[in-house]
Amino acid sequence: MKKVISYLVTHIPRKYLIRFSRIFGFLITPFYLGHKHKCPICNGSFRKFLPYGNKGSDNRLCPKCLSLERHRLLWIYLNSYSNMLITPSKVLHIAPEQPFLKRFKKNKLWTYVTADLESPIADIKMDIRQMPFQNEEFDLIICNHVLEHIDNDTLAMQELFRVLKKGGKAILQVPIDYNREVTYEDESITDPKEREKHFGQYDHVRVYGTDYPKRLEKVGFRVTVEKFVQNINPSDIQKYRLDPHEWIYIAEKP
Repeated sequence: MKKVISYLVTHIPRKYLIRFSRIFGFLITPFYLGHKHKCPICNGSFRKFLPYGNKGSDNRLCPKCLSLERHRLLWIYLNSYSNMLITPSKVLHIAPEQPFLKRFKKNKLWTYVTADLESPIADIKMDIRQMPFQNEEFDLIICNHVLEHIDNDTLAMQELFRVLKKGGKAILQVPIDYNREVTYEDESITDPKEREKHFGQYDHVRVYGTDYPKRLEKVGFRVTVEKFVQNINPSDIQKYRLDPHEWIYIAEKP
């Protein structure tokens, strides 16, 4: 199974993975049912989660709703540590994740807009570096694990800042190497194999370091780092298969 997952993620374009992933989840779920792990998003119980990633890392992907560690942690944050889900808002969700899509659409307090460059489940096709929205249009923006794919992320950050209302918030998750103080990027590296070697994935263009909040602050955001995962019981971290080092970055427009 690890080899199959690794091949699919590495060789199949993202838009096709999204299109057929629900069928895959429906077929594979019965083989993983159990009671050792639970997904807080879909409430499914499993003996283990699916492998995921270029190397097929074990026990990561929910077989039912296809959530990863970062999705499950964010869901816990939204439900237990913030009031975002119960606040009337116009919400922009960039590169909408399948575990959230139907659940967010059902939120009657939200005017919910999804956008992506090529995702088949997004309402609007757009480039994050040149968004077709008015200034200060959204109360909340959700943009998870997108910026590491974007050439000129400063331009993308400026656009996120532009379309966010004053006092609005943006959840801007990226993978971070906490052993690296300065973000590593090299525009000359364009070959997919070299990018995987340098940046960890064939379609990544940088590795963010602990200077990530400063990069957001340079375009005007005020950044709060939510480290609530440190307060979650270790047994629940294992039960839900969370990353104990995953922090949530909330960027607010003053």
